[in-house]
Amino acid sequence: MPELATLGWDDEWSAAFEAHGELRPGRVAIQHRGEYDVIAADDEVRARVAPRLRRTSTSTELPVVGDWVAMDRYDVIQAVLPRRTAFVRRAAGDATEQTAREQVVAANVDVVFVVAALGQELDALLLERYVTLALQGGAQPVIVLTKSDLEEDPESAAAELEGVGGAIPIHFVSSRTGVGVDRIRALLAPGITGALLGPSGVGKSTLVNRLAGDELLATGDVRADGSGRHTTTRRQLVQLPDGGLLIDNPGMREVHLSMADEGLEAAFEDIAELARRCRFGDCRHETEPGCAVRAALEEGTLARDRWERYRALEAELDALRDRLEARSRARGEGPQRESR
Repeated sequence: MPELATLGWDDEWSAAFEAHGELRPGRVAIQHRGEYDVIAADDEVRARVAPRLRRTSTSTELPVVGDWVAMDRYDVIQAVLPRRTAFVRRAAGDATEQTAREQVVAANVDVVFVVAALGQELDALLLERYVTLALQGGAQPVIVLTKSDLEEDPESAAAELEGVGGAIPIHFVSSRTGVGVDRIRALLAPGITGALLGPSGVGKSTLVNRLAGDELLATGDVRADGSGRHTTTRRQLVQLPDGGLLIDNPGMREVHLSMADEGLEAAFEDIAELARRCRFGDCRHETEPGCAVRAALEEGTLARDRWERYRALEAELDALRDRLEARSRARGEGPQRESR
């Protein structure tokens, strides 16, 4: 199916689809209330989920933007193909609730562009949250600093974030002047899917338009301080002229971690390696003798602010795990699994 190849279809997807007989594949481009815009081999259709699929699926198993689905001739989605990657966060508003609903933001993403804007205060902890969730979901994170034309020395500003998320790339771009845009375009080879994630007003939609070479998405005015208005109201899969794909996402006011133990360890691989060198396997890195983490802090080889960001995210995951275990005990479900 050469037309679907431009959407990322390959032999592995073809093999996964064999079980669906006479149905036809398509990729979800836009999610509406109860309906989806799905790009198929020969057209784009407005599809809905089969009642049986909706009845037997959890909220995280229903289609989202980026999913590959199997549709019948009436454009009814009968199945969702198993995801290769998924960006999952704890749903907004759950921070103090005893339940912890997960929300799949985007599926089958190869590269997650964590976007922040120069000229605004750069929140390293927020960026590390995005990086952790990207790594947990199986995608490769890249930090993108937009609006570099508003910063006198963008390279120095970018250098301040070195070490955020570990050794991951940091690029600065200007959608207005085009600086750095080619570096982002090079990461979106034909069939590769990227997703833009970050707060509102950091220039995600403007970057999509620059990469697409057209005003596909509405953008807001830039204020005097360089910030912008929230513009994107829904997720959308955009096909780029060079063959890559890009998912623009609404700005997220809250980014709570899901059960992202593996992602946290990957984002803080240096700290995880130090912890493995501690004398005691259950070292809390406080007063225990032979603690490699405390030694690194004292020597200055581990930055204290990075350690504090790690502890903040670790504490959030511990609190979430405690709530899930309490809920499981109350329901008589037994111990909660530590990771998804």
